[in-house]
Amino acid sequence: MKKSQRASWILLILIAVLNMAVSSGSLPASGSNPAPDSGSNPPPGPDRFSIIAVEYTSYQWELLKWKDRTSVCKIVIEHDGMPTPDEVYRDCGTIIYREWMSQPMCNLNNVSNCDGYYALLIDTEPREKEIAMQLPAASAWISLEDCEPVFSTGTNICETQPTLVITGQEPLPNESINRIEGTYNGQSLFCEDTGICKFRIPETDDEGAEVTFWAYSTYGDSSLVYEAQIRVKQVDEGDPDQLYWYVDVLSSQWQGGVSATCSETWGVFPPVGGAPEWLSTPTESEDLSSDIPYTYLAANLILQGVVDARSCPDGGLAPGNVVNQCGLEKSRDAVRQWQNQFDGLILDTSKETSVPAYLLKNLFARESQFWPGIFQGAADIGLGQLTENGADTTLFWNGSFYNQFCPLVMDSETCGLGYANLDEELQAELRRALVGSVNASCEECPLGLDLSQADFSIGVFAHTLIANCEQAGQVVYNYTLTRPESAASYEDLWKFTLVNYNAGGGCLAEGISGGFAANGLPLTWETVSPHLVGVCSSAVDYVNDISQ
Repeated sequence: MKKSQRASWILLILIAVLNMAVSSGSLPASGSNPAPDSGSNPPPGPDRFSIIAVEYTSYQWELLKWKDRTSVCKIVIEHDGMPTPDEVYRDCGTIIYREWMSQPMCNLNNVSNCDGYYALLIDTEPREKEIAMQLPAASAWISLEDCEPVFSTGTNICETQPTLVITGQEPLPNESINRIEGTYNGQSLFCEDTGICKFRIPETDDEGAEVTFWAYSTYGDSSLVYEAQIRVKQVDEGDPDQLYWYVDVLSSQWQGGVSATCSETWGVFPPVGGAPEWLSTPTESEDLSSDIPYTYLAANLILQGVVDARSCPDGGLAPGNVVNQCGLEKSRDAVRQWQNQFDGLILDTSKETSVPAYLLKNLFARESQFWPGIFQGAADIGLGQLTENGADTTLFWNGSFYNQFCPLVMDSETCGLGYANLDEELQAELRRALVGSVNASCEECPLGLDLSQADFSIGVFAHTLIANCEQAGQVVYNYTLTRPESAASYEDLWKFTLVNYNAGGGCLAEGISGGFAANGLPLTWETVSPHLVGVCSSAVDYVNDISQ
């Protein structure tokens, strides 16, 4: 992605944020007292600082001329070592700064010929100063009471009408949460003299109900205002005498079971009862097991000597190292064992990142047939065939992953600038490092592969998918001026994400804009895929293979 394209993405993101609004109204919570409209008296937010005294050493330097030893300026700093260029500029001005920075090196054995200035430490003094330190703020969290999270579907099942619990948290000693307020679907909720607020949630429509909430502290301020979207659907599961409630919650403050991946990013709930199987996660790694006769994998296992196919015609490989039928039969057991060796790590990664385990396994099958090296000498590398363009997407769109990965390659100060603000050379260095991190090729290793590197790469590809779902949601907004939750379903948004992963944001934009122009909203895979043509057309089979 070019820098100009990134700038337009950032501008559109800012526009989208400014367009968001928060509703308000009035409704008492269960067991609480009615309150006036909370929107008319917004909370102050966190406002807590402490003034502390800090001891330090002040160092006084002088810049003197080499020619006559006269002082031209004094520099006061608060650290060991020489004054920095910025400090010279601050205390000595532009002219002296420029001369200081451009002056030639001085031969200390003959300083009489030196031009410019030299620095001399003339005094140190212990001092004390007061600084304002920000204290940790109060917060509020939401959960459900007496409901059972179902990990494989990302939803929650309640046998009785669900109870939403908002819990305030005060990190400061000797302070406490004394009130919780908020709104539920436009009506206010209010729980006084308590740090916990509970109320029954009525059944909602498919869009769910909007919740805002915050906590007040005895410190005199409040937490931030948090948002949540909650959907409650009542079902009988075939037995009208036994009712259940499916509950899905989208919020940064959710403390219950793991939410379906990218739901919060898009603001879209998965289907009632959970996502389809290809977007779900089993409870046991054995459920991910597959037995598919992958030809590319079989050929590599024969080439690396894992499978002995010498009794087959041409040693089991046709010209071009394509496995023949005999070689495929000889390698069947090894292929089955190989393709399932990553299942435990895929499941663990899914639990850590919430990326569906079946999706990860299907993607690896389609991309590399589980051979984690370089694909036929191309630039596509690893189990999920990462390229430098794909690495750019990951680092730009997945900020939390960038913050974890960048310090492994660069110093923290450089990383703190953010990926978008790095110069092109540093960005390229990071992209190459990320691609290298998923490359398990190793000439000195058995089979030519470092499988520990392949294991590490599974998490990288999960975070890459998360980055692509972020970008896919932005593409939908850019070309429809409609937020993802109003434009497409959870499953179709994931299919758009796979287009983005496989063919890039440009192809996805082409499909979205064509589908929107021809059919309007909502966007579906059936209305978007016919507009993926030319170089983008291969994404259609790609998405269909993984989602089926």
